[in-house]
Amino acid sequence: MAIPTPHIQAKEGEIAKTVLMPGDPLRAKFIADNFLTDVKQYNFTRNMFGFTGKYNGKEISVQGSGMGIPSIAIYSYELYSFYGVENIIRIGSAGAYADDLDLGDILFASGASTDSNFMEQYNLPGTFAPIADFSLLRKGIESAEKLGIKYKVGNVVSTDAFYHDRPDCNDKWKSMGVLAVEMEAAGLYCNAAKLGKKALCMLTVSDHIYKGTALSADDREKTFTDMMKIALEFADN
Repeated sequence: MAIPTPHIQAKEGEIAKTVLMPGDPLRAKFIADNFLTDVKQYNFTRNMFGFTGKYNGKEISVQGSGMGIPSIAIYSYELYSFYGVENIIRIGSAGAYADDLDLGDILFASGASTDSNFMEQYNLPGTFAPIADFSLLRKGIESAEKLGIKYKVGNVVSTDAFYHDRPDCNDKWKSMGVLAVEMEAAGLYCNAAKLGKKALCMLTVSDHIYKGTALSADDREKTFTDMMKIALEFADN
């Protein structure tokens, strides 16, 4: 496939080797507007905004992924395969399961369980375990500790169903020590593994499934900014 791709209109050389990927394209714009310099917008297609700029003098791109594994799988595949991207760092939100997690906590998804059939395409003789790249994970943890921001590392679940018809699904995942639920990491990790690239999913706890709590709009802005700072700190290394 030639570039531009069906979903990304960037020309060759307009996207950096490292891409931060929030689900919301407006959050990508927020990062570009508030943290990057010398910014150029390279993607408008389907309003899935993408920007390249500089942070501490190093070129970094940021682009929305949309919601769900099918959406992030399309964008990450095209970035990895056609634009020479080496590292994708998802920065998203999650609903917490673990009792010791609180609103605004940062999670590093070392692994991503899933109820998706995305991996059926590989026709593997078993079950593949989607995991983060260790070098990115280590850099992320070091960045959080340098900034003095609380974090937790562990397994999350990437679900295809935001509104689930099975009432015990959260209890089942929690019983296996899964920390939180989100909707994209497993697909991103699979693409990275298949294509020989690197990926990491970072998440901010925006609500707690069992405590019934949720961040306000103001709190989301502050805590999501903490996650962005961590990602930019180690993406710059």
